[in-house]
Amino acid sequence: MNQQRLEQLFNFLKEEPNDPFLIYAIANEYNGHDDEKALQYYHQLLEEHPNYTGTYYHVAALYLHLGNEEKAEELYKKGIMICQQEGDRHALSELQRAYNDWLFDDDE
Repeated sequence: MNQQRLEQLFNFLKEEPNDPFLIYAIANEYNGHDDEKALQYYHQLLEEHPNYTGTYYHVAALYLHLGNEEKAEELYKKGIMICQQEGDRHALSELQRAYNDWLFDDDE
């Protein structure tokens, strides 16, 4: 985790508190270093900016990492639906691939 980058992101967030990209960047900065903090910011995105499609891939993967497969699957499915509604083909492709990979790995 890059503390200097994180501090800069928080400074930007003070100026633009409703910018979903900044919240997303903070969540991703914590991801892999402080799972609780990462989840806090991912959940903020899910509540305040549910159509921010990039969130779903990372938060579902984090839930898989934490062993909560039920929550991960719920988020993969919701994210796929949101991506379809938003017409975000790139995020949709990534989510579907990740979800299918997890389903395939889970069956083995």
